[in-house]
Order: sequence, then C-alpha cells, then structure tokens
Amino acid sequence: MQQMNRVAVVGSGGSGKSYVARELGRLLGAPVSHLDSVFFDDEWNSLPPEKFEAAQRDLVAAPCWVIDGNYNSTLHVRLDACDTVVFMDVPTWAAVWGIVSRQIRHGAGQHSAGVYNRINWGVLRYVATYRRRMRPQVLAKIHQYGGHLTVVRLTSRRRTRRWLQQVTAEHG
Repeated sequence: MQQMNRVAVVGSGGSGKSYVARELGRLLGAPVSHLDSVFFDDEWNSLPPEKFEAAQRDLVAAPCWVIDGNYNSTLHVRLDACDTVVFMDVPTWAAVWGIVSRQIRHGAGQHSAGVYNRINWGVLRYVATYRRRMRPQVLAKIHQYGGHLTVVRLTSRRRTRRWLQQVTAEHG
C-alpha cells in the first residue's frame, strides 16, 4: 500500500466518513478535520463559500492530514492536494441506517469527534438521492483530479473494517 500522508474521505452522509477519518488519523498520526465543523458554527450557520474554500486551502497546506466531508463545490481543493481519496460508496439503505443509528447513539446536535447530527427532510433527501445525484459528480471529480491519487473505494461496513485492519497491519 502506498504511503498515506494526505487523505480525503468522501461519500454520502451516514456512510462512515467520520469514523474512517478518525481511525486513519489515529493510525497515521495525522490531524483529522471534519468539514462539517469548519462549515457550520454552533447554531448551524454556514460559512460563506469563499471563506469555506480558503479554510480548506489552509488545511491542505499541512504536510499530513485526514479530512472528511463531501462538499462537492470545494472537493477540487482536497483532490488537488491529497495523495489518497477514500470513497465511502455504500448502498443507500446503509447510509440511511448510518444517519438514523448515529442519531440514536449520539442524539441531535454537534458533538466531539466529528459527529454532526441534524436529521431533517433535506438531509434525508440528500442521503436518499446521493447515489443517483451526487455520486456521479464525485466520481467525475475523482477521475478528473485522480491521476496522482490512490483511490480506495469502500462499498460496505465489512469491507471498511477489513481495509482498516490492513492499514493497521501496515501503519499501526
């Protein structure tokens, strides 16, 4: 496996991005940034687009990092700078279950370790239509910027656990 110093973790809400990012950060000794915590303040107000992109440019300037979050409008910033992209490509039912089970485990609101729970119709619609609407756009950007990237596509929770065990064996 190629060295991972700068890792972008992308995929639908509920796909396991934050979990994978935390585990990779721990295994690689890299700082982890959750884009929800950059984009939203404590009252769920969003950062203006130009400030959000600038904040990401600051994050990717570091020599080592793991960043989780989809945010397609600024995905190019991370893909330009990363050496590895982990695409959490789980089925819709698994992503929906992921957001529901996260809500049950953690409750609503913003919590430490990148857990940002806010289930509403907009979030449910986004997750339910991700594979049809957003996934093709994300794959196109990965293809466009991916010449220098190692792309890891994780299609299930089981495959994710196995891949993290492999990373642990090689980096842990």
